[in-house]
Amino acid sequence: MARPRKPLLSRERIVRTALALIDAEGLAALSTRRLAAELGVSGPSLYNHFGTKDEILDAVADSVVAQVDVSVLAAGSDWRAGLLAWARSYRAALAAHPHIVPFLAQGPGRRPAGLKMADAAFGGMVGAGWPPALATRVCAMVRYFVAGSALGSFARGFVDDPAAYDPAAYPHLGRAHLLAEHQRRVDEGAFEDGLLALVDGLTLHHPELAPPGSDFRPRM
Repeated sequence: MARPRKPLLSRERIVRTALALIDAEGLAALSTRRLAAELGVSGPSLYNHFGTKDEILDAVADSVVAQVDVSVLAAGSDWRAGLLAWARSYRAALAAHPHIVPFLAQGPGRRPAGLKMADAAFGGMVGAGWPPALATRVCAMVRYFVAGSALGSFARGFVDDPAAYDPAAYPHLGRAHLLAEHQRRVDEGAFEDGLLALVDGLTLHHPELAPPGSDFRPRM
């Protein structure tokens, strides 16, 4: 039997191609017509696997969240270490695909990986002794912080032209043109400092919930 001239269409191939298109050109570039063209198939072929464009976007978003390590949030574990590890893994997944972040920021909806992550985070915090209402707020804080961090680069928001920062108008931005050159160090450093401040702040505000045997000491 002759082999097909094109790879067989599958949900996985559609999602992979859609994510590559979004990564390269942004959310606005994704349409069923453009996606079908990238896959080398007719538009109606996509509807054998997905009913709507939004279903495709849901699957793409969930494929990104599925990359997040939620094993670090096991109930009964050290919640502080778990939050730090979860947030770092979460940001790494989102930072690799920043154009999908605005869609992800809407919440998990019915997406399985997103719900699994929410369940693990909430369950881990409650299992570590946090009251459900506080656990919900902590999980929300981490999600806000990670999504904001992954949405864009602070350092790349400044151009590398020193003439753009007239000292008469911007007396404190004399070195702003150097930020883009050090983008990774600036952005990753800001995330790490902010994450530690968030988790340390939780420990300070709720010392009664500090992990057993914790050697946490406030930073001076």
